[in-house]
Amino acid sequence: MNRQTVTDPQKKNTNRIVAGVCIAFFGGMIGMAYAAVPLYAMFCEATGYGGTVKRATQQYADRVLDRDITIRFDANTSGVPWQFEPVARSVTIKIGETAQAHYSATNKFVRATTGRATFNVQPELAGSYFNKVECFCFTDTTLKPGETLDMPVVFYVDPDIVNAPELKDLKTITLSYTMFPVEKNEKTKPVASTVPAEGTSNKVSHTEGSLGG
Repeated sequence: MNRQTVTDPQKKNTNRIVAGVCIAFFGGMIGMAYAAVPLYAMFCEATGYGGTVKRATQQYADRVLDRDITIRFDANTSGVPWQFEPVARSVTIKIGETAQAHYSATNKFVRATTGRATFNVQPELAGSYFNKVECFCFTDTTLKPGETLDMPVVFYVDPDIVNAPELKDLKTITLSYTMFPVEKNEKTKPVASTVPAEGTSNKVSHTEGSLGG
């Protein structure tokens, strides 16, 4: 029985197809790897997974309970030459009440530097019920040498937290931010510092009226 002879052009064509499939496969894997990080961050922010604060779809809870809960504020830096700290260490609010807290950041370096904050809450299970309305997280912020910026965060605790068996007796939630350095590029613009008017207070305050998104 005669065997069909494969010619050199046929071999070259087959090799090209195999090479093309391999390149497409590896290119797709690399693309998925790069996309995984932002997609995972979006998933955590939408669900509260891993202690990530949940992004609120509305500015206020549907009800406010006659029950207090204390929110503690924590701040850390990782490589960025800033003094970064909460203006007040804690606040006690009603569950379901929308409140506002302030963080302060000061650039201690001799040149302008850019930072970006990530955040989570403890205990981790509370992340599904801690809703941020306004936040400076995941936003590149550039400070000039010696410049100080007021960084507000607006939030509320979902009243449904009292229906979670593991959290029904929870008295305290800790909101923690970590500021990381970001290499400055052409798209990053300096952010003007917020200087409070004379006689005003930077302390944590409960919000009244409409809140910015």
